[in-house]
Amino acid sequence: MDLSTLDHHNLRRIFADYQPRPLAEHAEGPVLKPAGVLVPLVNRSEGWTVILTQRTSDLTHHAGQISFPGGRVDADDASPLAAALREAEEEIALQPSRVETIGELDQYRTITRYRITPVIGLIEDPGPLKADPSEVAEIFEVPLPFFLDAANFERHDRVVDGRHRAFYAVPYDGRFIWGATAAMLRNLCTVVGSAS
Repeated sequence: MDLSTLDHHNLRRIFADYQPRPLAEHAEGPVLKPAGVLVPLVNRSEGWTVILTQRTSDLTHHAGQISFPGGRVDADDASPLAAALREAEEEIALQPSRVETIGELDQYRTITRYRITPVIGLIEDPGPLKADPSEVAEIFEVPLPFFLDAANFERHDRVVDGRHRAFYAVPYDGRFIWGATAAMLRNLCTVVGSAS
């Protein structure tokens, strides 16, 4: 896709036309817990960026990893979208009123048995962001074109609990973005790239 034409209108059109793939639930498999993450795309003067967080090193799950703001769907959340917006406000102080949600990416299953729905949000001005120190060590932005270049994604293999697992990783500026977050970014790359 010609990134010079990647504006609000084109992003809205891309995600209005895209039909995300839900995960199939298997009767014999474990029940997956629903979760939602926000994929925040910020319209900066130099171009679109993606907001990411680095989790604190003392968390029980995914400590120190790079992630989107988000989390599990709580009883008070009407949907994964509601959970994603609530968690983004809690984790990085991003007000829901500053986010225009335009669609979703494919659902993703984690090895911790979550069914994650990634929600695409366009943001003109995120306002002052502030990390919740109990969950987030750092908030940073990456230029969207970096993730739209498939050459920046690496394929890795690892054995976990006796099972072979393949996963994507994206090294960026001394950081190692991998696992669910990298897979969702790869899906974003595919969706936007195929719309050209």
